[in-house]
Amino acid sequence: MVERFLTQTSFASQEDFRRNLHIRVPENFNFAYDVVDAYAAEQPDKKALLWTSDQGEEIQFTFADLKRESDRTASWFRSLGIGKGDAVMLILKRRYEFWFSILALHKLGAVVIPATHLLTKKDIVYRCNMARIKGIVAAGEAVITDHIAAAMPESPTAEVLISVGPEVPAGFLDFHEGIAGAEPFVRPERANANDDIMMMYFTSGTTGEPKMVAHDFTYPLGHITTGLLWHNLHEGSLHLTIADTGWAKAAWGKLYGQWLAGACLFVYDHEKFTPADMLRKIEQYRITSLCAPPTVYRFLIREDLTKYDLSSLEYCTTAGEALNGAVYDTFLRLTGIRLMEGFGQTETTLTLATFPWMKSKPGSMGVPNPQYRIDLVTPDGRSAEDGEQGQIVIRTDGGKPLGLFKEYYLNEELTHEAWRDGIYYTGDMAWRDEDGYYWFVGRADDVIKSSGYRIGPFEVESALMTHPAVVECAITGVPDEIRGQVVKATIILAEKYRAQAGEALVKELQDHVKRITAPYKYPRVIEFVESLPKTISGKIRRKEIRSGDEGK
Repeated sequence: MVERFLTQTSFASQEDFRRNLHIRVPENFNFAYDVVDAYAAEQPDKKALLWTSDQGEEIQFTFADLKRESDRTASWFRSLGIGKGDAVMLILKRRYEFWFSILALHKLGAVVIPATHLLTKKDIVYRCNMARIKGIVAAGEAVITDHIAAAMPESPTAEVLISVGPEVPAGFLDFHEGIAGAEPFVRPERANANDDIMMMYFTSGTTGEPKMVAHDFTYPLGHITTGLLWHNLHEGSLHLTIADTGWAKAAWGKLYGQWLAGACLFVYDHEKFTPADMLRKIEQYRITSLCAPPTVYRFLIREDLTKYDLSSLEYCTTAGEALNGAVYDTFLRLTGIRLMEGFGQTETTLTLATFPWMKSKPGSMGVPNPQYRIDLVTPDGRSAEDGEQGQIVIRTDGGKPLGLFKEYYLNEELTHEAWRDGIYYTGDMAWRDEDGYYWFVGRADDVIKSSGYRIGPFEVESALMTHPAVVECAITGVPDEIRGQVVKATIILAEKYRAQAGEALVKELQDHVKRITAPYKYPRVIEFVESLPKTISGKIRRKEIRSGDEGK
């Protein structure tokens, strides 16, 4: 399949990759028709999705199955008045109906808005009104459907509510009953153009209300590099990305790039993440490829891995935060597998990564994906030199690269703020070493300026997290008359250390940071707390901590 869209499908070096990555973009590309239905026509029995649950359920879907079910779903959605350009929100956790629904909406040319099940009434009202949402398809659990129902009086555009079960409350249509009675699907003459909006994500920004990141119908092709070259997938791969379908991580790891590479998706529908359960699934189903944030790998290596047969694993990737070297080394020693890091945003696909032909440097994001023209820009507008901090930007004066978002929906001002004069500003700070590897520093707004030094919170947080007393922490700058700012650590302590909270532990943690990173970066102020302010996706709201300190 992927050879239809790539002029060259394998690469021997970064130079080969840089010179020879060329992605073909068909006119009016539609992933559901041009990839999923194409597989169904040519290889109907090819395995597409292996869905399992913590209730012991297991369903294997072929591409023929997915075509049939997405056709039925599309036909039923159309009978409910959902069509081209209509926005539909999917709150489906890891239910297999997510794949039926998203493919169906692609087939209709509708706009898909994946969303987390953690949304409250207020969140749903905001999203419905901002995106003019016409329909919501949700898992039939009271904790989800009650919030949706409560939001409806203040959400006038929402006309259709659908539950996939097990509960179908009053006011909701029954998904399975609906698709069972659907008329045969007739493909629209022209479902979409390439630049039509296909998908929108509400970002969980650490400042202000969530932004609506709009992607067009070419977005799936931007994930070819994610699945084929970062995840290193191939025909016969069985890939697991640990993520809920409500986050952009699902588009990265549970859909587009993986199927384009010819892999089968593995889904484990579970309520609570348990490392031992995940390891048992890898062993039982002979999973070949795993992608998860570093935190998950930290949990996995705390288990006795000798109890599990992980010999099926061929390749593992990680993103979302910097990888601690000790985690990398331990996982390599126990499994023989290198953890390969990557970086991107909701607004992009994979922008930086450690690719299969490269040496890995634990903690580094890797090198630029040649799909994007990546640069580092200093505060005074220069391209940063090696070793110098700058903001990660994508240069677009030669045209919009595949995978980059189309706009912040209905917000021209915000779009212009981030993307102007042929440059998209990611808001993320990094530095580049002499080998061309990028190292994350922090969000531009979070960088601390102390005594002429620019200190990124990420490195200090990573250093603190290697101490057994620290469960979670946030690094911010607090005003200082002499230094301008000093580094502050707000820390949640492990239970057995809570009684030790005091000056001795503060000194121990400060010395620990000095040993791991440059001594000037150590936190001069440490505060122990019970919890940290967070966004709905779990990102720490450092701005809220800073505001609290300024108000003291």
